[in-house]
Amino acid sequence: MSSGATPGPADDAPTPANSTTRSQRLKRLLFGGPLALGDPRLLHRISLGAFLAWVGLGADGLSSSSYGPDEAFRALGEHTYLAVLLAAATAFTVFVISYSYSKIIELFPFGGGGYAVATKFFGNPAGVLSGTALVVDYVLTIAVSVAGGGEAVFSFVPVRYQAFKLPLEFAAIFVLMVLNIRGVKESVTILLPLFLLFVATHLVLIVGGVFSHIGRIPEVVGEVHDGFAHGIAGLGAWGLFLLLIRAYSMGSGTYTGIEAVSNGIGIMREPRIATGKRTMAYMAGSLAFTAGGIILCYLLFGVSPVEGKTMNAVLVETFARGWSLGPLPLGHLFVIVTLSSEAVLLFVAAQAGFTDGPRVMANMAVHSWHPHRFAALSHRLTMHDGVLLMSGGSMAMLLYTRGRVSDLVVMYSINVFLTFSLSQLAMCRHWILVRNEESAWRKRLAIHGTGLLLCVSILAITIAEKFRVGGWLTLVITGSAIVLCVVIKRHYKQTYAALALLEKELGDLPPSSRAGGPLEFDITKPTAILLVGSYGGLGVHSLLNIHRVFPGYFHNVLFVSVGVLDTGNFKGIDCVKDLEQKVEGDLKRYVALAGSLGWPAAYEMALGTEAVEQAEALCRGLTKKYPRAVIFAGKLIFRRERWYQRLLHNETAFAVQRRLQLDGIPMTVLPARLS
Repeated sequence: MSSGATPGPADDAPTPANSTTRSQRLKRLLFGGPLALGDPRLLHRISLGAFLAWVGLGADGLSSSSYGPDEAFRALGEHTYLAVLLAAATAFTVFVISYSYSKIIELFPFGGGGYAVATKFFGNPAGVLSGTALVVDYVLTIAVSVAGGGEAVFSFVPVRYQAFKLPLEFAAIFVLMVLNIRGVKESVTILLPLFLLFVATHLVLIVGGVFSHIGRIPEVVGEVHDGFAHGIAGLGAWGLFLLLIRAYSMGSGTYTGIEAVSNGIGIMREPRIATGKRTMAYMAGSLAFTAGGIILCYLLFGVSPVEGKTMNAVLVETFARGWSLGPLPLGHLFVIVTLSSEAVLLFVAAQAGFTDGPRVMANMAVHSWHPHRFAALSHRLTMHDGVLLMSGGSMAMLLYTRGRVSDLVVMYSINVFLTFSLSQLAMCRHWILVRNEESAWRKRLAIHGTGLLLCVSILAITIAEKFRVGGWLTLVITGSAIVLCVVIKRHYKQTYAALALLEKELGDLPPSSRAGGPLEFDITKPTAILLVGSYGGLGVHSLLNIHRVFPGYFHNVLFVSVGVLDTGNFKGIDCVKDLEQKVEGDLKRYVALAGSLGWPAAYEMALGTEAVEQAEALCRGLTKKYPRAVIFAGKLIFRRERWYQRLLHNETAFAVQRRLQLDGIPMTVLPARLS
């Protein structure tokens, strides 16, 4: 907190004894206490290094190896010899998409991913399409991950307990919600052992599976060669290629989650670009190895579908069959631990939705596509409103589908590749535009062009194959969300236009300089405490209203402002200082304006993540220092009030007024009517 030269700070004002309620204590217990914004180690404490970022964001990609390779291999039918090409194509696609997104990280070091790149290179329509598709995708990521984990867990228990599956999934979402509101790093650290268990068991499975067949390599090569010969004879080269492409597209779930790193770059530790690219390399390597290795092991072990079991379950049981150490059934234990780690990782994979979904929403809120409250940060510097919405949305989708993974996978796979395709197309355009400045533009254009071809092909085949079995619902939800974004944007645009008109009407004020000596600020005389935001029409209008309604009564005016940190301005520790300088600069303009009107003036300020609590604390302290003070605040009043306006505009003035009036502190809200 800082203050103007004349009035002293209110830092030492006592806090009322009843200010901490039982609900506030419960909230702090669940979600944690506030973080100190002035701590120079703050960003280091809440940001993620490459390894933890891989855990928090890579679980989504790695968990897809539980169902992506399964779907792809099943689509091959009897032509399992194509698994060699399928494994190579899967690994190749992972590396192409990951490399392309590492270039997006270089261009957009503060995050945004598909939304940011589409907006920059194709404008707002493409940006809102990509961003909305991502938000819906992350809601469905949470739902499908938790539902998949629930199915895996309940595959081990008797059928009579199936009624508890959906409540357990809701409970899992609630736990993840609480962890993420407490902080991303805190939630990732707790989930780390579960992630490492999956990595260890699958490393043993793939490496052990491949090395156990080293002696059979000539035999396997011969079988694959004969299979190709019979396949070409039966289907022809073109028919065999189409079969491979269809199987490749059916495994599209394997590639979901790759974009998570570029969307979540804002939580990376400095240097962010290097950390983000290293995280992307970890994700690409682990996903390509796991997905490609599992498909190859399907072939080596001759795995075939078994009713009621996943292909991974059949593979692990075949791999560990006969393991024992005396009376100890090591093979059975390995099967249980490996399949349990898959189930648990699916729960962990929902973390990517909680990490990146609110960040995409916050980026869109900064540009007024979503309500501005979604860009706000909590005391724990998390986007709590976004986390709550992601939780509610994923629970609704679970309830609608009754937790059926097959329905959820169909719904969310389309949006993933819609965003992928837009991002690849945008990057192709970028390299064409900078071809005179970048010597390596042809190489990078070729990579992004290849990625575009792969993503568009998968998107087209996925829509064609899955439209009637649930894909249509994804398009309806995404389209409806886009329409809502356009309506919100239009409302904010009209509001800004009305505010600009108000400022224009107030443009003929006296100059902000005054002849004569300095005005004397006397704290014993009536003082108007005016809550203001940035310098503009609303604050000026409120100041003039005080002068009009109470002519000659107030001797002083004290401007009070809270600098609010949100995702739009919190990009680093230096941004706290930048915000402080901006708030102080605006307050000095108000002080100069009041001086030109003949009022002694000064200011008080504070920084925080929530305007209401900071403003309340400031006002409580100031009313003790200025015994004859009255608190004022301006409020936009629309000619036609609508219920949604309370969601789109903060109610800071009324919220502060309610809190202060409960303790008998007077406060007046001055209306500023907008047409």
